[in-house]
Amino acid sequence: MRRWLEWVALLRPGDALTLVLALGVCALSAAMLWRGGAPDKVVVRAGGQVFAEAGLSRAQVIEVPGPLGITRIEIEPGRARVASDPGPRQYCVRQGWLTRSGAVAICAPNEVSLTLAGGASDYDSLNY
Repeated sequence: MRRWLEWVALLRPGDALTLVLALGVCALSAAMLWRGGAPDKVVVRAGGQVFAEAGLSRAQVIEVPGPLGITRIEIEPGRARVASDPGPRQYCVRQGWLTRSGAVAICAPNEVSLTLAGGASDYDSLNY
């Protein structure tokens, strides 16, 4: 504790101002640079092929046939989700609403995937 007090005693008002400004710039940079862009459209794939592309401007429902049954995808302005899937573990349904560009929900047992496209993604690629 004593060492901490000695260090703080060496700081001047200008030093404190510089530290506060530096932290503010770091926080602002992180918020601006690490967010994904707003998505423009939804790309739905079934069996590795593009099944449908739809805009995110209006509400709609897309039903996608797969080997296990029908996967139901709901789209609302600015977001999309897998509402129901016949797969056993429901991982893609549990993912909830996707809102960022580049976000993906994969229903592997039924061979269906949902991707939000457009804008700038949070990452360059996915590796599996």
